[in-house]
Amino acid sequence: MIKELGPGFRLTLVFTLFLGLLYPAIITGVAQLAFPSQANGSLVEVNGKVVGSKLIAQAFTRPEYFHPRPSAAGRGYDGGLSAGSNLGPTNQKLIDRVKASAEEFRKTNPDFNGNIPADLLTTSSSGLDPHISPAAADAQAARVSKARGITLEQVQQLITENTAPVDLGFLGEPGVNVLMLNIALDQRFPSSNR
Repeated sequence: MIKELGPGFRLTLVFTLFLGLLYPAIITGVAQLAFPSQANGSLVEVNGKVVGSKLIAQAFTRPEYFHPRPSAAGRGYDGGLSAGSNLGPTNQKLIDRVKASAEEFRKTNPDFNGNIPADLLTTSSSGLDPHISPAAADAQAARVSKARGITLEQVQQLITENTAPVDLGFLGEPGVNVLMLNIALDQRFPSSNR
């Protein structure tokens, strides 16, 4: 019986070394050489300090900043608890949460009179989406311009400059990375409220 276990044990050892150690080390090395920013989490630095990641939303709540989508990830944008709510469209908890988000949006953006863009009321499937639609950014533009003491046109120009086009010219929708837009705001129009 020990004779039959020997080849299985050796194969397990060989595959563990190759697939458990060597292969991940090679892939990690290639990723670090070819895509260092992505391999390290797409971290964003401002003045030598890491302020976030391009890949994970953050809870901006002050009026002089654009706000992200609501999050279903724990207590707000927790990467360790990434998940959607999995609530169906007729679920009362979802209806109540969307109503509360709509009321909060109307309270913090009193100058906006149109329909609230859906991405400002609904969570993404991960709960961590760092992007909002250009319409969602435009819906917040009046609040941001008033809080920063700049013109609405200046804010709208910044939104346009920070709107990423669709991938490959036809995949997905245009999007605005909230962190990058807020960094651009701070760099071009520093807030006196900070």
